[in-house]
Amino acid sequence: MLISHSRRDFLKQSLAAVSGAAVPSLLPAETKMDPTPLRIIDTHQHLWDRKQFKLPWIKKGSTLDHDFMMSDYLKATEGLNVVKTIYMEVDLDPSQQQAEAEYVIGLCEMPDNLMVAAVISGRPALEGFAKYIKPFKNNAYIMGVRQVLHNDAAPAGTCLGDQFKKSIQLLGELGMSFDLCMRPTELLDAAKLIDACPDTRFILDHCGNAQVPDKDRTQWKRDLEAVAKRKQVVCKVSGIVASAKPGQWKADDLAPIVNHVLDTFGPDRVIFGGDWPVCTLGATYKEWAEALKTIVKDRSREQQEKLFHDNAVRVYELGTKTK
Repeated sequence: MLISHSRRDFLKQSLAAVSGAAVPSLLPAETKMDPTPLRIIDTHQHLWDRKQFKLPWIKKGSTLDHDFMMSDYLKATEGLNVVKTIYMEVDLDPSQQQAEAEYVIGLCEMPDNLMVAAVISGRPALEGFAKYIKPFKNNAYIMGVRQVLHNDAAPAGTCLGDQFKKSIQLLGELGMSFDLCMRPTELLDAAKLIDACPDTRFILDHCGNAQVPDKDRTQWKRDLEAVAKRKQVVCKVSGIVASAKPGQWKADDLAPIVNHVLDTFGPDRVIFGGDWPVCTLGATYKEWAEALKTIVKDRSREQQEKLFHDNAVRVYELGTKTK
């Protein structure tokens, strides 16, 4: 099966085989109070097959200049108890958006696939956006839309244009969300967009794109707090490890960003995202997931379960989805 089995029986056998004094050092942090490993819903899973799709932002010869398929994802997440995933668009050539949507719907329909939903690409500033997105209104797998707003094609203020706001308001009418993926210096633009679209659900990607190497995060902290005041937005704890230098970071380097997000948004408005394979710019998937578990280990088991699993079920209404 693709879904990891529980280790409950194994841990019980292990506990019986050792003395009580030795038990704590043998168990990972998440199992000290509860022998059941945390279930993970990965709300930010990328895939790309360059034989089918063009991704103009990938630099030739770079770490990401390869095909990344579901079989590769399963190897990267092996043993981590990832039980469901949500596809995240990959900023491909806009001419291929419809093809991408059809491709991921096909993946979601496969009964043995962990992928259960998708956030697809879109260009809300274009007048044709409504014609593109409306046919997905009743699709069981299409949860929302994203346009990356931190590249050269999206200068500051892009999300505040009248047509852009009109399109995001339409997403709310269709019951879909919009993922905010933008420069950390433009978070107040996100706040303005959210205010203009009160009936649309927003997901702020990658902790507002805070950068691990930054020494002064004063503006990011202040602006993130402003975004968090808008109650129809949740924050995705994802992506930040990609800005760290491979092999030269530790969990403590990520902790200030993660903890500020968790404390600012609260336990009910945060969700986990793997951001694979982009995360491999700074770490393996396992290194990122285990670092995050280390950072949150002193928070309650309930809060950890909300972050890694339960909030995603609610935000994306996954409890009603069956394969």
